[in-house]
Amino acid sequence: MPRIAGMLASAETADAVAQALEKHGRPTCVLDPVMVATTGAQLLPNAAVTNVRTQLLPLTTILTPNISEARLLIENAGIKTEPEIRSVKDLVALASILQPMGPKYVLVKGGHMPFDEHLNVPQQAADRKYVVDVLHTDDKTILLMTNFSHSKNTHGTGCSLASAIASNLARSDSVPDAVEKACR
Repeated sequence: MPRIAGMLASAETADAVAQALEKHGRPTCVLDPVMVATTGAQLLPNAAVTNVRTQLLPLTTILTPNISEARLLIENAGIKTEPEIRSVKDLVALASILQPMGPKYVLVKGGHMPFDEHLNVPQQAADRKYVVDVLHTDDKTILLMTNFSHSKNTHGTGCSLASAIASNLARSDSVPDAVEKACR
């Protein structure tokens, strides 16, 4: 049965979750690293971010950060990222940097960053056409595109997505299939 972890408020909590995963034989784990609020505020102290990165990522089957969380984990490792996202290629770059840190798969959620028809950040609001999530593993990258829909009701969407992925994994879906079904 897959395990799911979300906001881990302290370094000690991250350590406890890592120890529990080890104790239980490293089960399938979906980690939604709730670290950065939609407003951009960092929700976890740096020590907790470090422990999530060093202790939990190596035990994670699929990591599901939003763009800000992906950047925070990368920067916590001392790696610089591009100052701003300009295209889907930048999301792919974030996922490809994170995946060697331990998780088997990384799903960078791009729901707060709409793209135009060429998969670039649009210059005008009217050109927002798609949102793209990037699933990356050792040997491939999958772009999951959906039509952009303006909404102010986005609180908790990442947690819901991680739960849907875990539910699909519990049904014995492969990770790519579980993610694709969850993103529909």
